[in-house]
Amino acid sequence: MTSTTPPVYGDGDTSFRTAGGIEGLRRLVDDFYRMMDILPEAAVIRAMHPDDLTAAADKLHRFLCGWLGGPKLYREKYGSIHIPSAHAHLAIGAAERDAWLLCMERALALQDYPQDFRDYLLRELFRPAEGCRLAAAQWRAPEQAAHESG
Repeated sequence: MTSTTPPVYGDGDTSFRTAGGIEGLRRLVDDFYRMMDILPEAAVIRAMHPDDLTAAADKLHRFLCGWLGGPKLYREKYGSIHIPSAHAHLAIGAAERDAWLLCMERALALQDYPQDFRDYLLRELFRPAEGCRLAAAQWRAPEQAAHESG
């Protein structure tokens, strides 16, 4: 009798492989930015990006490859990154965080991924998205304090 154990996402390269590797993640990122272009709820976060999304898509794709246990493509091209710090200068609040996650949720729904993997990714992606919101709030706090005391 053979038992099949479910994949353990986050273990080794399991998540990277489940996402379809480099090409699967490229499709996810393309769909993510397409959602950002078409969803009215994403207009504010779309406005935070340049008109040409080529560089942003490349960075997200490369980041996701390494983050999900695959090759460290982001580091190879751009060096190391701390996602919240890199986004701290942007006006990211709960609505912007949620719009980003909505774009990702809709993009994930278009992928041929198991539902438990989609759920796993959304749970895991909430952490850096929330980290960006918190970093942005901390970055703006000194500006707001100076404005309020001036």
